[in-house]
Amino acid sequence: MRTRSAKHLRPLRLWASLVGAFLLVLGLTSTAAYGRGLLAAPAAGQTLNWTAGDSIEHYASAPTTAVAGATTIVFENSAATGNTTGLPHTLTFDTSDPKYNHDAQVNILANPADAAGGRHSVEVTLTPGTYHYFCSMPGHIMMSGTLTVTAGGGGADTTAPTISAKVEGQKNADGAYVGSATVSVTAADEEGGSGIGSIEYAVGADGAWQPYTDPVVVDQVGAASVRYRATDKAGNAAAEKSVDFTVVAPSSDDTTAPETSATVSGEKDADGNYVGTATVTVTASDTGSGVNTIEYALGADGAWQAYTQPVAVDTVGAAVVRYRATDKAGNAAAEKSVDFTVVTPPAKDTTAPTVAAAITGSKNSYGAFISSATVTLTAEDAESGVASREYALDGGPYLAYTAPVIVDRVGAHTLAYRASDKAGNTSAAASAAFTVAESGGVPPPPCAEHDERLTVIVGTVDTGVPNRLTPNRCTINELIEDEREWTSQALFLKHVDGVLATLVGQNVIDQREQKKIAKAAKQSKIGLPGQTTGYKTIFDGTQASFDRWEHVGGGQMDLADGMMTVDPKVGGDLGMMWYPARQYENFSLKLQFRDDAPGTANANGGVFIRFPNPHDFPLESRPAWVAVNYGHEIQIFDSPSGDMYKTGSVYGFDRVGLAGAHPTTKGTWNDYEIRVKDQHFAMFRNGVLINEFDNNAGQVFDPPRSGDPGTDGRRNASGYIGLQNHSTNDLVSYRNVRIKELK
Repeated sequence: MRTRSAKHLRPLRLWASLVGAFLLVLGLTSTAAYGRGLLAAPAAGQTLNWTAGDSIEHYASAPTTAVAGATTIVFENSAATGNTTGLPHTLTFDTSDPKYNHDAQVNILANPADAAGGRHSVEVTLTPGTYHYFCSMPGHIMMSGTLTVTAGGGGADTTAPTISAKVEGQKNADGAYVGSATVSVTAADEEGGSGIGSIEYAVGADGAWQPYTDPVVVDQVGAASVRYRATDKAGNAAAEKSVDFTVVAPSSDDTTAPETSATVSGEKDADGNYVGTATVTVTASDTGSGVNTIEYALGADGAWQAYTQPVAVDTVGAAVVRYRATDKAGNAAAEKSVDFTVVTPPAKDTTAPTVAAAITGSKNSYGAFISSATVTLTAEDAESGVASREYALDGGPYLAYTAPVIVDRVGAHTLAYRASDKAGNTSAAASAAFTVAESGGVPPPPCAEHDERLTVIVGTVDTGVPNRLTPNRCTINELIEDEREWTSQALFLKHVDGVLATLVGQNVIDQREQKKIAKAAKQSKIGLPGQTTGYKTIFDGTQASFDRWEHVGGGQMDLADGMMTVDPKVGGDLGMMWYPARQYENFSLKLQFRDDAPGTANANGGVFIRFPNPHDFPLESRPAWVAVNYGHEIQIFDSPSGDMYKTGSVYGFDRVGLAGAHPTTKGTWNDYEIRVKDQHFAMFRNGVLINEFDNNAGQVFDPPRSGDPGTDGRRNASGYIGLQNHSTNDLVSYRNVRIKELK
């Protein structure tokens, strides 16, 4: 039996977005509630209220049921509903998942600081069924739920649907269908008005029920029966019906029986016996009229049965499985068989693994770990083998252990751990206690670049001189700054001579090494015409360079002490500082960032790349969200909890875990490089490659976000650069932003 697929229409979300943007330009729609539908709904007969507060895991309140008809949807995210941080949320109805109704266009963005004080509404018409709603803000994945809508209209639907079926195909003189028969099922729900909920069918007296979506084609020769049934949206089920008919093979010159074979699979012992279970898979082929039936039998005298799936044999001892097949012309293959032996599996593993934790790091005189501690878990199981290791930090949930755990929060900690084996045994939880202390407040070194190569290399010239640390804790390579864009060789050589004179005076290098590095600087040709291909600084901490950037969206970023930093006093939706001077194609972008979040929290930030001009973009009216939805965000987030995308992640598409992000202590400046070549991205943190991503077509945003264009909407050949301000609590500082074009 096979089914024929029909073509399905795809939601025209892009077309709807373009029409909405066009109407907005003409002044025909309102922006008070972002994302409301294009068609006006009738006056609402019921009001449904959602509220939100500080949580990113659930709405403060939400309805679960409603009746069909005109409805006012109200969403409030304000101080009155528990929002004390200014955090924005959305109420978004899913319009892409076929499991849910998708006829209500709801996408409301609200925050306490907006013009409406965080309270918005939109009118829609609800139909019977289930709606799925969620918050589309990045990281708010758990804020979701369903709304069940029942039929309205003043009375409950108590009448089952009416159903019928029609059999079509070529018939012979006896009324049998030649080759195949096609069964079409129809259902109607005229009384009660709730509509058809589902139609199902089953082939044969014992066949499993399946959803009916297209006419059913039956091409197995012999007597056939197709059962069918339907249920309306109010839950009324029509009585099962069936149609019976016969399929005969078309006339054929086929006189050759099918070819048959069988294979046996399963775990074997040293003697070739199958341990516990053997699985027999039978195949048949016929190039003439085609295979009609395959049968098998267990043992020498077992009854023949229809073969529909591989046969599992778990009876201990010698076994035989016989098999045969016929084609549609009636030719029968000779019976064949496979012989094998099944043996009792060894005794079940009932012993849990042994697991241990090792905690490493630098300690102070009191035994506390300075800045951070690294916990490594090991486990052993001599029987079935270790399947998994887990840990829970400070009473939190158990998490899968995949790499050493870095704990850098100051204070006392307890880490519980356990392991499971492949037989399902889990060890009793053990725990380890330790303390993390402040590092002593030593500021990071004032290095303009990050370069820990073993020798001093100027441009591409390797001097062979060891790349030593200097008294200010920068390396020699970092002080030379050969990556910077030098406008003349004279300026570069003057800078190098000054650095080398200082290093000689500090006994870091001797005069012989000084001459070798000075010679390499001349040989590098840095600063000569045609060689000024280093990094161009686009933010150097001065007011003049800060003024070349523009802020869009909510919040604010300020210039303070030579860095851009998020203003904790100015709330609103997500915002961005972007560099409008020019777009970049292939490039290496370098900058430094620092996590300045208050208390024990970690700040959420990011770097936007390859996005279109955020002003007057036809598909998105909010400038900052042009970068979110039509560019890529390279994440900055070192928290052990919260959003699953950590530093180095390509947000929504390529996830980096905390260990892979190489987190550092809060308050530490980090070097960040984002290298983009065509559609390949590489992210480096403090000189270490932490992620690579290919921006291929067809990738979807995860977790799903209504209306998101996926990578298909983000495969730009060029675009702008931006720095994110996420919220008033996500205090991230940026400095020393520079970029180099790549060929």
